Order: sequence, then C-alpha cells, then structure tokens
Amino acid sequence: MWSSGAIALEKVGHRAPAESSNLTVVFVSTGLGREYALAFAERGASVVVNDLGGNAKGGGKSSAAADKVVEEIRAKGGKAVANYDSVEDGEKLIQSALKEFGRIGECCVIYNGFLFVFQDLIHRIHLRGSFLVTRAAWDHMKKQKFGRIIMTTSAAGIYGNFGQSNYSAAKLGLLGLANTLAIEGSKHNIYCNTIAPVAGSRLTETVMPPDLVASLKPEYVAPLVLWLCHEQCQENGGLFEVGAGWVGKLRWERSQGQIMRQKSRPMTPEAVRDQWDKICDFTDATKPTTIQGQHCLHGNMTALAVGQKLPVSTFNFNHTQCILYALGVGMSTKDPDHLRFLYEGHPDFSCLPTFGVIPSQAAMMDGGLASIPGLNIDFTQVLHGEQYLEFYRPLPTSGTLTSEATIADVLDKGSGAVILLDVNTYSGGELICYNQFSVFVVGAGRFGGTRTSAKAKAPLPPPKRAPDAVVTDCTTRDQAALYRLSGDWNPLHIDPGFAAMGGFKAPILHGLCSFGFAARHVLKQFANNDPSRFKAIKVRFAKPVMPGQSLQTAMWKEGSRIHIECKVKETSDVVLSGAYVDLHQAAEASPEPPSQGGRLQSDLVFTEIGRRISEVGPELVKKVNAVFGWEITKEGKTAAQWTIDLKNGAGSLQKGPYGGKVDVTFTVADEDFMEVVQGKLNPQKAFFSGKLKVRGNIMLSQKLEVILKDYAKL
Repeated sequence: MWSSGAIALEKVGHRAPAESSNLTVVFVSTGLGREYALAFAERGASVVVNDLGGNAKGGGKSSAAADKVVEEIRAKGGKAVANYDSVEDGEKLIQSALKEFGRIGECCVIYNGFLFVFQDLIHRIHLRGSFLVTRAAWDHMKKQKFGRIIMTTSAAGIYGNFGQSNYSAAKLGLLGLANTLAIEGSKHNIYCNTIAPVAGSRLTETVMPPDLVASLKPEYVAPLVLWLCHEQCQENGGLFEVGAGWVGKLRWERSQGQIMRQKSRPMTPEAVRDQWDKICDFTDATKPTTIQGQHCLHGNMTALAVGQKLPVSTFNFNHTQCILYALGVGMSTKDPDHLRFLYEGHPDFSCLPTFGVIPSQAAMMDGGLASIPGLNIDFTQVLHGEQYLEFYRPLPTSGTLTSEATIADVLDKGSGAVILLDVNTYSGGELICYNQFSVFVVGAGRFGGTRTSAKAKAPLPPPKRAPDAVVTDCTTRDQAALYRLSGDWNPLHIDPGFAAMGGFKAPILHGLCSFGFAARHVLKQFANNDPSRFKAIKVRFAKPVMPGQSLQTAMWKEGSRIHIECKVKETSDVVLSGAYVDLHQAAEASPEPPSQGGRLQSDLVFTEIGRRISEVGPELVKKVNAVFGWEITKEGKTAAQWTIDLKNGAGSLQKGPYGGKVDVTFTVADEDFMEVVQGKLNPQKAFFSGKLKVRGNIMLSQKLEVILKDYAKL
C-alpha cells in the first residue's frame, strides 16, 4: 500500500506520503537496490536503506553507499534511514524501521542479494540472509494483514551456469523459499514473488561493454517491482525474468510421462530405457502450479493402487477407551440408559457400536495410504466424505483388534479424487466389523478415471414423509476436545490457528463425532439401547458442526432400516445426509417362521421353479451348473431358506439349507424378491442398493435371468 491514490504508477512529485506508516525495506548495492529505494520513496514510502558497502569479493565495510542513497531521498523530500547491519541480523533491520518511523505499517521486503561473495558466504547472505530478514518482518505483516515480499533469484539459479555452483544453489533456494512463503502468507494478504533481473551493477560494469550496460539500466527493472508491491496487485508465487525493458513470466512444464511399474513384474532400468522417448515427450505437456498438480492421480497410477493392501494395524484397548468414546459422542450419566456404556461394573456393560470406526481408523491415520504406489497425495487436502460400518458380531469391551485395509477403488470426481478404503477388523481370527472410508482428495481429479464404483456403499435419501421420530441433543463447547482423545488427533478440531488455515472461524467438531451422536439416537429410539441389534450404518458428511451447537436427528423407520438425517438445529444446515442404520430384529419380537402354507409371497415362485425343474431339469443343469442358496427375510429376520441344485443329477429344489457346498447364496426380503422376479426391480440395482446380498461366486448371479424368467415363466 505504498500509494494512497489510484492504481496508476505515475510519480507523485516531492510530496510527503499521505501516511508516514508505509515502509519498504530495501537492500541496496547502488544498482537495483538504489533504484528501488528512490522509486518507492518518490511514491510516499518510508525506506530503510541497507548496505554493508563491501567489495565484490565480500570484504570490507563502508557506510558510504547507504548514506548516499538516503541523502538523495531526503533531498527530494522523502523519508529514509540508513542501516549498516548484516542481513544475518535481520531483526536489527526491522528494529531500525521501528525506531525511525514508529511502527512497521504496510510492509514490503525486497531482497536483492547485493554482492557476489564466495564459499559459504553465498548461502549465508543470499539464502539465509533473506530468510532471517523475512522472518523478522513476518509477524508485523501478519498483524497488519498486508505484506509484499520480492525475492531476487538469477538466471544462474534457474538454468545453471558454468563455475557458479554455490551461487546457483543459493539463488534457486530463494525461489523455493519464495514459493512456500507465497502459500503460507496468502491467507494473511502477504504475497511473495520472485524476479530474475538482468541489470547493470558494480559487478557487470567491469565485464560488459558500456553500451550493453546502458541498455540494462536498473530503472528498467524497478517498475515491475513497484507493481508487484502494490496493494491492488494480486500476483502471488510468480517468477519473472526482467531486463532492458522486457518482462516475462516463467512456469514449470511436465511431460505426460510413462508408468514403469507393473503389478506382475518389477520396474527395471531396461524398462526405463525402452520408454525414454515417451518419458521425455512434451506433446500435450501439463503445467503444474501446485504440489497437488505435481502429485495428481493419473489413471494408470490408480490402476496400480486399486487392490493394494495397507500395512496391518493393531489396536489394544480396555473398558477405559470404550467409556471415553461414549463420553466423546455425548453420553451422560444424566440418562440412566447410558450407564451400561459408561460404567464397567454394569451387568450389561457394552461398547457403543460406532466405536468400531476407532480401531479401523488407525489403518488410515498412521500413514498407511502414503505407502501405496500411485497415491502420491497431499494429506492437507484430504476430507472425509462418507462412512459405512457393518458388524458381524458385537464389539468386545477389551482386547486386541487387528485391521486389514485395502484400496477398493479410486474415483475421478473432477474437482478431486475419491479413495474407497475397505477395512476388515478382527478379534483373533474372527471378523468383527467392516468399515468403508470414502476419502475425498481436493484437487486430485481429472485423471481420466470413472466417477462411480459398484464397490461403494451408496447413501440413500430418506422417505418423502414426516419423520417417525426426532431427537435433539446439545454438544458441548469441549465436545471436539473430548472426542479427539479416542484417537483422532487432527489439529483442525482443537487448534484455532490450524482451523483458520482451513477457512474455519474456530475448530470444528469431528464428522465421526456427529456420526456417533446420530447412531446412538437410533439405538435408543428403535433398539432399546441394545448394541447387539445394531447391524450397519451409512452416512455422508455434508457440513461441519461447531462444538456447542445442537444436533437434531430425524428418523424414518422402513422395516429394519432406519433412515436418518442430522441437522444443526441453530442453522438448519444438514450435516449428515443420505444416512441410514440397519437393525437386527429383537429376539423377543421375532415372528415364528412362516409355515409351508404360503404366508410368504416367494413361496409361490419357488413352487413354480420346482415345477419347471421337474420338466426341464437336465437342460437347466447343463446351462447353469451351480447350486444356489436362498435366504428369504421378513422384517429383517430369516423367514425361509431354499436350495436350487442345478449342478447334480437332473436338478432339484428343496426347502431349507443345502447339506453340501453352495456356490452362491442370495439374501433378500420377501417383498424385494417379488419385485425382482416380476421385473419391477433390476437385480443389479437391487444388489447395488443393498436390497439383494450375494455371498460366494458373485458371477453366477448373472444366471438369475435363466432361473427366474426363462424357465419360471414369471
């Protein structure tokens, strides 16, 4: 903000600045630095002129160079002060400004790097010096929410140059420093850019012809610097070459490259050699501008990732972790029904079902994803999109659990990529539960992959009617601080500064904490807080919750499935959408299995199938060659079992389970079975929606058409 007027860069004469608070810190070598100092002073900036006055070899010290520039500025009515400290004492430079001008005000740091020095002095002055001075000014810039930083690299740093290895390394190091400062400063309105100037100086005037030096005057560089420091310039993280009146912007370019690693064979030098032309082919080259761009998920990379297993993780726990989790998702001794989850001495002490995400989460949070080839992702850009949890037996309240995680699929959503992570958790050799994490990676899309996957557990919308129950529960101000003790240590949920980096005004509640709140609402409302009734839960995380807000869970009962939608009561924002909980039927309420008299609609279908088998059984056996088991459910309870043997003899149909090995077993509700056989429900859609479950050789399910239509004549 060095000009109080419009965007124009014309001179403002000899007038004093509108405010004396403006500051430009300038490092002067009587060439570019002097030109910067004079130009900024003319436009109302207060200037600190720093120069050790050393010679071209880094030796000697003199105040003459800095004093001369200060005199020129003051003679024209400007404000300037000289400083003779080394840039390695960056704090002293900033203190000079504070002492002379009272405060920093809007600040620009322009690091020019002033002498061609030798050996380690190159790094100390050019690289470390720029870091130290910038660090000294950084907090002042953050407080005033404005800053402009210009780093000066060189062509030797960008392209390399014979005999300048140390100098080139230091100068390119400045570019790396500038790029990171641009990222870290952007949220504070601190922008950092880098220039590579070609200009006459104390060094070049001894080796260049006079006419060439004249064409490379510093005043042909300074206008670019002034513009980059203007409050209206939104350029950030740019690299510019400038000289002799010409300005150009540089960027990186990358070839499409070639994947060398294959699942079936190792990567070899010979493979690299054979694909070298493709590796170096810049046809259709990309131009990455961020670390996300560098690590984008190419389609062939994802092909390598899918099916890869993460390292096995182990989770040791006892009743303490179970109780802590229950408290973390809002349980309280104020509710007597909660005591079975909060007191280890309770006769029915149990672990809340949704605790099942905790042991499996370790597989993802301990860096396992980083070990998978093809998944080179920036974990600061990872969001938790959806969660599915299914139980095969209730969770124990103590012991050791092991989790085995597999990359199920990687989807291309355009603005990002979705990684489906399947995790099976075992107690000993017994499978306890299965989780599917849906992880969204911002900026990693557009790699040519598919948008959907049959492996994804799909969210489902609630019925279009009034909910059967609504429960409202208040979170506390410390809800996130309490929940994180169960193992999710992401600072987004506790550190205000980290939350601000993510664009939040305060730390947010964990999505899996809201997940726990909603699940226990269903458990109490429809399952009498009996964890053995809890079968599965699916949610999509829609919006964040702030600790202290109230969660309102609406519930719709559809058979054994409870559809849920969770909102923040204060804002009406939906935070969990497409969600449902599947329950097991209570044992005491279970109806008696239907008799052979035909209380199930499906009985008629199987009777017709049996009749057709008796007529054309040998032909069916020849075409199908498989044994099918059927489990027909009613209100979530197994109501009938059938076996269709189209593998042995002339084929047969029998009521009940098969005595031998079944090739594939179908589980489906009686009413959904009828929808399928009447053609009202596509079997594939029934499978994807969870209405039709298949175990065993899933490919044999394609022969349903033969069994149910061609020969059953339905």
